[in-house]
Amino acid sequence: MDQITPIDIVESVDRAAAAGRERGRQGLLRRLMRAFIFLFSYHVVLSRKSIRTVPAAGFRLTVRPTVFHPRFFISSERFAQFIDGLDLAGKRVLDVGTGSGILALAAARAGAESVIAADINPNAALNAAENAHANGFSGRVTALCSNLLTALAPRPLFDVILSSPPKHAGEPRDLTDRGWHAGPAFRDIAAIFDQARGRLKPSGRMYVMLSSDSDLALFRQFFETAGFRALVAREYSILIESFIIFELTAR
Repeated sequence: MDQITPIDIVESVDRAAAAGRERGRQGLLRRLMRAFIFLFSYHVVLSRKSIRTVPAAGFRLTVRPTVFHPRFFISSERFAQFIDGLDLAGKRVLDVGTGSGILALAAARAGAESVIAADINPNAALNAAENAHANGFSGRVTALCSNLLTALAPRPLFDVILSSPPKHAGEPRDLTDRGWHAGPAFRDIAAIFDQARGRLKPSGRMYVMLSSDSDLALFRQFFETAGFRALVAREYSILIESFIIFELTAR
């Protein structure tokens, strides 16, 4: 089992706030860099019209148009590496916002008995099914088109729920942009934690990856309202932000 760092959500929020102030002091250059990354990602990567085939996290993945690209955005590979360290033998796993299916495949590789790969984007659900078949996991990975967890019965079905949701607030321009922006105040994903709480087994865990640029104080409220206790399981720092994986368990 992957070792969990004993850092609670309060400390993580404080650290992220301090990092945000430091980024603010560095000023215009960092904001311009962030804007450039989004515009490049949206117009060149996310809005492409062709199907690409790429290696990522030890898998060979096709990536359909409108689907979040696991090779250009390193958060997906980092999360997959984290999942590799989990003991999921015999577990029932759900991956919410699966995109190309990379996290669902990582869960199957880590021993999960069954994995549901869910996404609101029908292109992503199809893509995840294709990649499960191509990588030899079609018997254990099932793709599902669903708005968060609404297509699943509200019963304690899963041992582990995974999610790497959109990391930024703001109105998405279209289906493609829903992999980046989650609506004002994270409207489009706010319900995920309440929904997950009702579908986790009593000893179950949820792992969610957020960004230091996300509103972590708001997410703390989401966690607490849903009845979760949060610990920081892993943090990956890059030039302009950090990616933080939280482990959520029932209080």
